[in-house]
Amino acid sequence: MKFSLFMQMERFDNSKTHKQLLDEMVELVQIAEAGGFETVWVGEHHSMEFTIGPNPLSFLSYLAPLTSSIRLGVGTFVAPFWHPIKLASESALVDIMCDGRLEFGIARGAYQYEFDRMLDGEAASDGGKYLREIVPAVQKLWQGDYAHEGECWRFPTSTSVPKPLQKQPPMWVAARDPDSHNFAVKNNCNVMVTPLFKSDEEVDSLVDKFDSACANNPDVARPKIMCLRHTYLYENEGDWLVGVNGIRNWYSHFSSLFRNQLVPVDGFCAPISEDELDTMPDFNRETLKENLMIGTPNTVIERLKHYEELGIDEYSFWTDNSLSHEEKKASLKLFIEKVVPEFN
Repeated sequence: MKFSLFMQMERFDNSKTHKQLLDEMVELVQIAEAGGFETVWVGEHHSMEFTIGPNPLSFLSYLAPLTSSIRLGVGTFVAPFWHPIKLASESALVDIMCDGRLEFGIARGAYQYEFDRMLDGEAASDGGKYLREIVPAVQKLWQGDYAHEGECWRFPTSTSVPKPLQKQPPMWVAARDPDSHNFAVKNNCNVMVTPLFKSDEEVDSLVDKFDSACANNPDVARPKIMCLRHTYLYENEGDWLVGVNGIRNWYSHFSSLFRNQLVPVDGFCAPISEDELDTMPDFNRETLKENLMIGTPNTVIERLKHYEELGIDEYSFWTDNSLSHEEKKASLKLFIEKVVPEFN
């Protein structure tokens, strides 16, 4: 099982500048690269300070000359916010700029907050039609001349200019339901899954859906599956609350933005209250400790061995947790020192 780093710049107040956050992000990526991580993933989000990613390709272009071996992944593009020609061509250029290290991840999108601002209020639940149309279109544009007549986009004969350095950069689809798993496998895409705040039973269920999709498409070579999890490691037993409280704070902002009921102020949206979090079983502190990848190195190793046995090819260490840079760095270094060697 390989390891990767999944991260965003995250900002909950004005105490740090965006430049400081960018510098901290680079430091974590370089630590991960030195520690043998396979890939770093950055995502796409708009007009929200809590998870900053206006264009993941900009981030990866910046990271390319500051790294040498770690692969550079988009985790993920939001399909409805792109035109196929633009997406194919800009991704190809970044693949050239990073010497063929691009990993291309894409999803349908989830936040209605973003659809209200980027797509004139179209329902986020309709994002799947864009995803299903854009993936094969990008693949064909990378191959050569292609004309498209679809529900979401129409264009005459075109191609990706430039072409990617890799003949076909690895494509990943964020999947949850059986249909999205089947779509990914059928279209020769790897699969990204996350249980968010759910238990390992959810991981088992997601892997079952992936395995079923592979069985349903016997003529397609088995793709890879990656699992993304909030991760926090510590050495002293009493330190688990640091990680849990940080991730609880992160989900208080996530939940508020997902509900899409409040008006943001300069990119910040008020979180749901601690009192309300306390009424939600999923965010009970003990429950989060059990469900998320929060633990001592030995505890984390034991759980990750189960993931490896399930057939998960890549585990992605998700750093977004509202904690300080120093806390994130210490957790990542502990993972590299104590956990990674057990899987080499």
